[in-house]
Amino acid sequence: MKTVAVIFGGRSTEHDVSIVTALASIIKPLELTKQYKVEAIYIAKNGAWYWDEKLKDINLFSSGQIQDFLHKTQPTSVQFDGGMTLVKASGIAGRKTSRKIDVVFPAMHGTYGEDGSLMGLLRMAGVPFVGCDMDASVLAMDKVLAKQVAESSNIPVAKYECIYRDAFARKPADILRIVEKTLTYPLFVKPAHLGSSIGITRVTNVQELQNAIEVACHYDSKVIVEEEVANLIEVTLPILGNDQLKPALLEKPLTKPEDFFDFESKYMHGGKGGKKSGGKGTKGSQGYSELPAQLDAELYKKAEQTGLAVYRELGCNGIARIDMLIDNKTNIVYFNEVNPLPGGLYEHNWRAAGVSSVDLVQTLVRLAEERFQQQQQENTVFSTNYLQQF
Repeated sequence: MKTVAVIFGGRSTEHDVSIVTALASIIKPLELTKQYKVEAIYIAKNGAWYWDEKLKDINLFSSGQIQDFLHKTQPTSVQFDGGMTLVKASGIAGRKTSRKIDVVFPAMHGTYGEDGSLMGLLRMAGVPFVGCDMDASVLAMDKVLAKQVAESSNIPVAKYECIYRDAFARKPADILRIVEKTLTYPLFVKPAHLGSSIGITRVTNVQELQNAIEVACHYDSKVIVEEEVANLIEVTLPILGNDQLKPALLEKPLTKPEDFFDFESKYMHGGKGGKKSGGKGTKGSQGYSELPAQLDAELYKKAEQTGLAVYRELGCNGIARIDMLIDNKTNIVYFNEVNPLPGGLYEHNWRAAGVSSVDLVQTLVRLAEERFQQQQQENTVFSTNYLQQF
């Protein structure tokens, strides 16, 4: 029986979302397969790693008892020994418990996880891991770089400007002048590297713009300001696969443009969009949505093809979700951003597309192992006599 380590938590603004993704959408279905030994690895907000069966219980986190638990528990050591081995004190005369990991299933959203940091560590350690590899994760989690890649492949993106925190701190008036000269209100201001819509603001004048940039700079050193797409239809497409890609259903959140999905509407109270739309539609990770999106067949296909093109161009594999914006008068499909680890794996959408949560996690583990085997065939070392001259 293979051992799968699910890593969640972390030093990220999306720490709590990561816990729910890991426990509800990954660990539970993995254990239902009865094919894996599943180990829960929780990374606390201070960066310490913990490994314990009790970490599989959501009540430990929702009740607030997690701090007492961590206070009484020794952090886990991780050995990178041609793979990955967990080691912790057993509490009996200095004995230690260890567990060799066969596959890692990252469930860490945002900084130090989804942004490629964890993927780089796992790749160096020589252990298979689920989801996008390091390079694709880096691109996907940088909204500016992702748009630049899309533009280079002639995939439409909304007009935008990139702002750096240090430059804005030195000359805020100059930065505001440039943005107002090149872009037209309304605008969206976003931290370049965060997910879950944290730090995002819609602005309609220069004072709101300045305030929004200051807020975004609190979360990130890099900020993107982009024009709102007119006549907006917002859609999202989960995709599965390495070389052979399988799209799920194109999904349309039920909101108005001014009610864009911030963190509150994505994860709290069932979503603002669901309430304002009268509670119709499918209830998923982003509140209520139209699933599949009710679009003209040709436009639906165009959006699906755009999503698949972005997935390929950014080098995604395993799983990702592509967010797009459609102008319903011109029928232009704009690439918005990529989520390389969709919250809850977007299992509600995959379920509607005929893929159960158990099938989803099993497929992701298989894809991780396939990619790892392919990478093992690549030669990354080179023998030379260079050192003999010293």
